[in-house]
Order: sequence, then C-alpha cells, then structure tokens
Amino acid sequence: MNILDRQLNGAGRADGAARDPRMRHQVVKERGQREVFCGLTSIVWLHRKIQDAFFLVVGSRTCAHLLQSAAGVMIFAEPRFATAVIGERDLAGLADANEELDRVVDRLLERRPEIKLLFLVGSCPSEVIKLDLSRAANRLSAKHSPAVRVLNYSGSGIETTFTEGEDGCLAALVGEAPAAAEDRPRLLVVGALADVVEDQFRRLFAEIGIEEVGFLPPRRSGDVPEIGPGTHFLLAQPFLTETARALSDRGAVHISAPFPLGAQGTLDWFAAGAAALGCDPGAVRRTLEPRAARARASLAKAREALAGKRVFFFPDSQLEVPIARFLANEIGVTLVEVGTPYLNREQHGAELDLLPAGTRLTEGQDVDLQLERCRAERPDITVCGLGLANPLEAEGLTTKWSIELVFTPIHGFEQAADLAGLFTRPLVRRTRLRV
Repeated sequence: MNILDRQLNGAGRADGAARDPRMRHQVVKERGQREVFCGLTSIVWLHRKIQDAFFLVVGSRTCAHLLQSAAGVMIFAEPRFATAVIGERDLAGLADANEELDRVVDRLLERRPEIKLLFLVGSCPSEVIKLDLSRAANRLSAKHSPAVRVLNYSGSGIETTFTEGEDGCLAALVGEAPAAAEDRPRLLVVGALADVVEDQFRRLFAEIGIEEVGFLPPRRSGDVPEIGPGTHFLLAQPFLTETARALSDRGAVHISAPFPLGAQGTLDWFAAGAAALGCDPGAVRRTLEPRAARARASLAKAREALAGKRVFFFPDSQLEVPIARFLANEIGVTLVEVGTPYLNREQHGAELDLLPAGTRLTEGQDVDLQLERCRAERPDITVCGLGLANPLEAEGLTTKWSIELVFTPIHGFEQAADLAGLFTRPLVRRTRLRV
C-alpha cells in the first residue's frame, strides 16, 4: 500500500478515489487547505495582451501590493492596471462605496483617454463582495458610452486560482462579442498567447488552408471576433471552463484536442482544428510534420538531461496535465503525481487519453497531505507555487515555479525546446550549487 492509499484509508481527508471515465487513471479528489495565488494575478499578462484595456481591481491594499509584486512595477511606471482601495469611509454603507467607485473611474478615464475597455475586477474583502460590480459596470458603461465599455469579472482568491482570472475576463468578453452575420465555418482560438506565438499560429493556419482565424482575447478591444453557430473554437489554455460554456451558449462548437504544448500536442491540436473545418488531412499532415520533426529534434538535449527523472506536480496553474503529458511522452520523465486545482474531463479528455496509463492524478488540494507524499517520494523535480518552493528547496528538493509556465511563451512547435528548458534549468542550478 502506497502513501496515497494509506492517507485515503486512514486520515480520510480526501473525498476519495474515482476512476476516470476512460478507466486508465485513478483521480483522487482532495479538499483542504490550498496553496495558490488568486485570480488577480492573471491581470499581469492580460493587460499586456489587450493593449487598450485597463484593469481596475476593487479591493484592499493587499490586492495592490500583490499586483505590484507580481508585475514588478516601479513607482514611476504607468501600467494599465490599478487598485481602487476600499477604505474606512467606504465601510459606512453601500451607497458610499458606489459613489467612491464612480469617482475613481471618472478620474481614471479623464487621465487616461486612450482606454477603450475597462474591467472592474472583484476581489475577496467582504466589503467588495457586497458591492454589485455587475450593476456598477452597467451603470458606468452607460455613462461613458460609446467611448469606453465597462465589464466586470471576479478575481477573488475565494473563488479562483491564479489562472482562472483569465477565464472570467474572457467569459465577460464573449458576452460582448458581436453576433456572426453568416453561419459559415470559422475558427476561433481561445486563450491568451504571447504575440509571437499568435503570429506563428496564424501563419500555420493559413498554410493549411484556414485563412479566417480569430483570437480571444484580441490585441485591441475593438477586434473581438464575431461568434455564431458557424464558429468552431480551439482552446489554447486548459483553464477556460466558463469561457467555453459561454461560447457554447452562443452556438459555437468546441473542438476536442490536446493542448498545443510540445511537438505531439501542437500537431494534434492543429490537425483537430483543420479536420473540424474540412481541410484535407493528408495535406495538413504534410505541411505540419516537418515542423513537428524539427520540434522533436530540438528536444534532444532536454531528453538527455531529463529522461528517467521523477517529477511531482502540486496543483497551481491548471497547466499540470498537458505539461505532464508532454514531459512523459516526449521527454521520458516519470510522473510521480500530477495535481491540478480542477480537472475538466471534457476539455482534458484528449490529454487524459495520452497520459501514461495509471498516472496518479489529484484534483483539488489538501496541502498537508500532498506535502507528506512529496517528502516521502523525494522526486527529482517538484513543480509548485512560490509559497512552497523555498521551504522545499531548504529540505533539499529541486523545485520549478509553476508561475513561470504561465509567463513564458511555451505553446507551439518553435517553443517546445523552451518549455523543456524550464525543467532542465532547475537541475543545472542544483548541480552548480553543489559544486
């Protein structure tokens, strides 16, 4: 009996083990103390992606400090995000808070007239939870129309992990997307990607015969793609549950595929999109296979360094399952445990099919139990959040910050070696420290 079995049969703090519908993996659901960033962190990459949008967090000074620290913003910088701090005078009543929010927004838009889209982002202080940001967004949007659109979503740490803030943001954009005038087939790529990756993907889609491709989020707020029954969408990120649901409600069709990470995932992702739009599969493979072959060749050094290494994933970014698939199938690592905050079986179905049979999967977290398992296993690399990395490093474990997997361009053929490099560098660092 391994340590996970003992914990399930003993302490009973996990909800229990359930077989995946494909009967290839045991999925253990855990509920307990979590160690993750809140969804406000996603603002750091979203504000870079949507170039004329501003993100106004309605929260506390703690929220402001978090964003400043996560983004590394200097005091003289003018980023396109800020925090409307709920102070003592706002505690007197809801009306005061609404008036203060209106005043802050008016002053912000007067100072920054280039803003075309303003997001009100909710956080977790009780005073903010009582504030109806949806109604405030509607009120402010009507007041400042047509120059500025005002939308809202929640980045509260009570409700979201740090990547799920993007899910809320994109779901809000879907609600504002124009309806497609025609039902002709069109492709939509959903999930924030680095501009260089988006450009690569656009060129590759054109080469396989798909000229009309929209991206959500767009680089400019006025370029939100049309959505209708002819829209087929590919998810580029595995944490967009609400966005996918909102798209389906608008009549769009989800294309099931692995995520475009590594040579295998990227090849299958493009092939799935091409098949949904009726492209010739033989021609698609002939176009893409040379790129996949180059991506595989670029992984040779990483395979030499990582093959046979044991990797343990704490749940944090929701990228854990596709990255574990990449590491196991293309690099040759051994998966000790793959934890993820939430496992959407519909969106991850193709990934689950590709994971090695019998992979230990945990959904949710009881951090004490997971730390116990990690310490007992002593993996070669532990993928975790910043809060756990330093203590584990002090205990002699080599760690990889999961937040780097979100900030670094890792999607697509040309980034496969960069993705693998994120896992070789901790081992190199450990070796140099020992020397």
